[in-house]
This record gives sequence, C-alpha cells and structure tokens, in this order.
Amino acid sequence: MRQSALITICFYLTLVGKWRVLQPNKRFIIAQIITIQTMTYKFFPHTDDDVRQMLAKIGVGSLEDLYAGLPDEVKFKGEYEMPEAMSEQEVRNVLGKLANKNTQFICFAGAGAYDHYTPSAVPNLVERSEFLTSYTPYQAEISQGTLHYIFEFQSMMAELTGMAVSNASMYDGTTATAEAMMMAYANSRKADTVAYSATLDPKTVAVLKTYAHFHGIQLVEIAQNEGVTDKADLKNKLAEGNIAGFIAQQPNYYGIVEDFSGMADACHEKKALFVINSVIADLALLKTPGEWGADVAVGDVQSLGLPMAYGGPYAGYMCCTEKLMRKMPGRIVGKTKDNRGQRAFVLTLQAREQHIRRQKATSNICSNESLMALFATIYCSIMGKEGIKEAAQISFDGAHTLCDKIIATGKASLVYDQPFFNEFLVRINNRDAFYDRCIEKRILPGVKVGDDQLLVAVTEKRSMEEIEQFTAILNNK
Repeated sequence: MRQSALITICFYLTLVGKWRVLQPNKRFIIAQIITIQTMTYKFFPHTDDDVRQMLAKIGVGSLEDLYAGLPDEVKFKGEYEMPEAMSEQEVRNVLGKLANKNTQFICFAGAGAYDHYTPSAVPNLVERSEFLTSYTPYQAEISQGTLHYIFEFQSMMAELTGMAVSNASMYDGTTATAEAMMMAYANSRKADTVAYSATLDPKTVAVLKTYAHFHGIQLVEIAQNEGVTDKADLKNKLAEGNIAGFIAQQPNYYGIVEDFSGMADACHEKKALFVINSVIADLALLKTPGEWGADVAVGDVQSLGLPMAYGGPYAGYMCCTEKLMRKMPGRIVGKTKDNRGQRAFVLTLQAREQHIRRQKATSNICSNESLMALFATIYCSIMGKEGIKEAAQISFDGAHTLCDKIIATGKASLVYDQPFFNEFLVRINNRDAFYDRCIEKRILPGVKVGDDQLLVAVTEKRSMEEIEQFTAILNNK
C-alpha cells in the first residue's frame, strides 16, 4: 500500500473518531507500515546518469579512477564494517546502547582542554532557537541582536587580555595562533621566519607547521631552559635577523607561569611582533598579554565554561593593538549610531577575501564561532568579574594542594621547579601502572608526557575528596 493512501486512511479514521477504537495491534501495524514506507523512499541527489555525465565531463571512466593518483600505501584495502540498513527507531536503539557504555570520569587532564564549571543557565540560554539558527549578520538592520552579543564578546576579550581590539572570534585557539603567525608574516616586509617557544603546546606547533608549509613561512624553535623560554636563545635568534614574530604561551604547556619581561622590547627592536597564547580564564588573575607588551593575544575560550566534548566545539579569540587591527583576520563588530541617533551595531574593518579590500586580506577566514562566542559571553555575564577570579583562584589553590600532597608521598616529584597556575608536570614512579589504577577507579589522572611524566590539571570542579582519592591511589591505597 502506498504511503499517501495510508496517511489518507489514518486521517479519515481520525476524523470519524475510529482511530482510537482500532485495536492497539492494528494501530501499531499501520504506523509501522507508514514508517517503513517513509524510510524506503530516500532522496539521492545524484542519479547514475548524473554520475556518468560528470565522469564524462572530467574525462575519467569510473569513480575509482578519481583516486588513481593516490599511493597504494594510503588506500584502504579492507572491508568496511557497515551494518545493514535500519529504520530510524532501530538506529536510535543501537546508538542508545553505545551511549550507555560511556562512563563519567573524574578529570585531572588538561593540556589545552579543561573541566570547568558551567552554570546551568548558560546552555539553556544558548540553546534557544534564535541563537542556534543565526547566521552571518550581513544585514545589520535585521541582525542587531546577534551583532550586539558579538560586540559584548569582543569587549570582554579585550578587557581580559588588556588589548585594544578584539575580533568576533576564531575557529579555535590553535588555528587562532596559526592566524597570528600569518599576521606577523604579512606585517613584515622582508622577514619570512616566525619563531615559537619550545614550551608551546605540541598540538599548536603541529598546526603552525601545517599553515607555514602552505604559506612559505619558515619556523624556528626557541629553546627552553628548565621549563621556560630561554631568553638568551630568543635574543640570539632575533639578532640573526629575518624574524617576523615570536609566539609564546602563558601558562605554558607545562602549566608554568613564565616571566616575559624584556621579550616585547627585544622583538620590537627587530621589527618583530610578540604573540602570546593564553588560557583566557587564567588571565583573570595573571598579568595580561597587554601588560607584557604583546602585539597579538590569542587562545581558546574553552576555559570560560565550555564543556569538554570530544574535541569541541570551541572558539578562538584574537586581540591586538590598535595599530594592527586592519591586519586582523576575520570580522570585527563596531558600534555606531543610525540616522535617528540610536545605538546600532555593524560589521566593520573587514579585510576579507570576498570583500572589496580582499587584496589586503591576510586570511581566508569567512565566518566566526558565533554560538560558542555567545556561550563564553553568557558565562562571563553570569559569573561576573569576581566569579571568574574566584574560579581561577580555586583552581590555583587546588592544583597546589594536590601537588604538595602527591610529592609528600615520595612517589612523585616536580619536573620543573617553577611557579605554576592550575597545571603541573610531575615525574611519577611506575607512571603507567598508576595511570591504569586511576582509570580502573574512573579517574583520568592527567596527560602522559614522555616515558614517566604526567601533566596534571586541577579546576574549580575538583573537590578535596577527589584530591584525596588521587593521592590514595598513588599510595596504593
């Protein structure tokens, strides 16, 4: 029976009041038939004839020929373990069973993504349909709400970083750092090399290398000494010339709070930009990039309450000096007045590839992480200045408490005797065995570094009970 006919029958039975008097099994059968019929007729945009025409146009005999240039070693030779076709309800049941296998761990892992507290109001507000469906606010007259909260986001990022200008967010903190590298390269007239500290997150370095490879940028590493950037090596590299910018991280990959005194001056003497990648929440207590004399401040807003979710979604921030704002990628929301003298918000200073100043563009960024920027904005609004400071202080205190406790066991030691914030690197006896014991207790104890080291992070969510539990496992209790 055709789907349309079944729907007509159900509609008629409903109108005459017969649907409810049908036996439940008969109602179930009719509903199942409708479901099956609905799932049977799927829309496939490309017919066999469409594919043949496409292949003929580009001059290849088959779809497989499109991949003839790929080396055999990267081609998958096995069979895909694809399940048989299922109805929507069957798929839901399968995915539900898979989801039930998940377990909730107490998280002491960081290295760029941290288990911070999220006020319950934040996701409830962010999930409103008008936010979830908003798109690029090209038409300012119908996008004032979106433009307003983006402007507030920019204002908050500028205040937290101590910088003059912020853009409307980037994809994430790592690619924001890569964009800053390209910004330094574009700002220099002659230099084609960008330096980065050895204390920079290795994941960020990997992305820098990818961007640099395709933009003709040379990268050079500045050595680290006892867990912090070697200032002598930086000055030597700058003295050699051809350096367009230098990228450092605060706190660095090891959780250490670095002293950047003199670095900005050293860079500026050689016409190089000074870029600082920071955990934005930590800047509520730490000296800001602006106070260090940075030209560009970048990082991720994940620490502002964004939950950890298998790698995202996150949002990057980018702030800079007023001098550099026309070289900043992405978009900036500005505040102005309309013809009635009322406050209005507009996109401004857009050096983007599809706009009239596209020849000045330093990036191909076409959008922003608007929804996650909104998440961070609402978080900051709810927490307030004092709330963000308090969360950072609790994280700091918790990390130092845990560090003292595990060192007191005699089974762990700090790798670097340096000041740290809420993350620290320790060497642990029989690290892998300890790690496995923690996993058995549903504790993620940190991120493995090297053969015997563990990078441990503590946030405001970690209780004293959890800290004691971590210590007890280390003591084999």
